[in-house]
Amino acid sequence: MEIWVENLAVARGGVTVLQGLGFAVGAGQALILRGPNGSGKTTLLRTLAGLQPAVAGSISLPPEAAAYGAHADGLKSTLTVQENLAFWASVHGVGSVADAMTRMDVANLAPRRAAELSAGQKRRLGLARLLVTGRPVWLLDEPTVSLDTASVALFAGVVRQHLAGGGLAVIATHVDLALPEAETLDLAPFRTRTMARDGFDEAFA
Repeated sequence: MEIWVENLAVARGGVTVLQGLGFAVGAGQALILRGPNGSGKTTLLRTLAGLQPAVAGSISLPPEAAAYGAHADGLKSTLTVQENLAFWASVHGVGSVADAMTRMDVANLAPRRAAELSAGQKRRLGLARLLVTGRPVWLLDEPTVSLDTASVALFAGVVRQHLAGGGLAVIATHVDLALPEAETLDLAPFRTRTMARDGFDEAFA
């Protein structure tokens, strides 16, 4: 499995924000997206995930191969930790709920409702969803938000295991995850002049 992107342009709100992007990410590799707030990182990830069309260029990535982790944790507040993961496991039909809870250190929270969790616990549970999808491509938007130092290290270890198993990841983050397999892509050279003038808010990045 790999991602190929050629001469890609992406838009937000009908305005092209990035153009001329080209890169490839192969099995066992990670690509870290860098750029200031509002630089288009989320827009690029959403386009790669097939959630919005590209303005121009091409992406070689089957949509069913990718798991997208957005800013929101994607949890049902009335369901327990175990029930939330069981739901996603049933949707994708793969992955061990027990293993996912253990690896993201939420097994002790299994009977608690998501609404009762702290922000960091919700984020770890949201990230545990990746482990039950069975999808080889992870597209992650600021995955370490709300995580403490220990949890960041835990998550980085999970990513390394994913890469070692032949998976790949594209991650927008300002945090150093210490991934030796990762390359960095600075989005600044690909920003359009219109975007630089408009100064969009990060909530729509």
